[in-house]
Amino acid sequence: MAITYTWKVTGIKKKDEGSNKDAVVQTYWTKTGKDGDGNEGVFTGATPFSSVDADPFVKFADLKEADVLKWIKSVADVNGSYKDHINAQIQKQIDEIVTPVVEADMPWAETGGE
Repeated sequence: MAITYTWKVTGIKKKDEGSNKDAVVQTYWTKTGKDGDGNEGVFTGATPFSSVDADPFVKFADLKEADVLKWIKSVADVNGSYKDHINAQIQKQIDEIVTPVVEADMPWAETGGE
């Protein structure tokens, strides 16, 4: 079953970097995957940035969530092992909802009295 993904920025840290005032230097985010039955898994991540190479630099007051998500996705959602890891963790959470792992008595354990 196909998984639909959504992204959300959950936090930002900023500081002055050179001539760039209030530059975003750290982001916190979630990527949520939901299958067709409504089961979902969530990956929480953090991605640092430097405004030194930003071209163009976007003033903090002018930022939109879409801008920051574009930066995050350029690091976390490109083909490769990190993207695969994120999606695998989301899939694992969904799989555990669909087919839960349950605690079980050991078949050789005595039950009841002696």
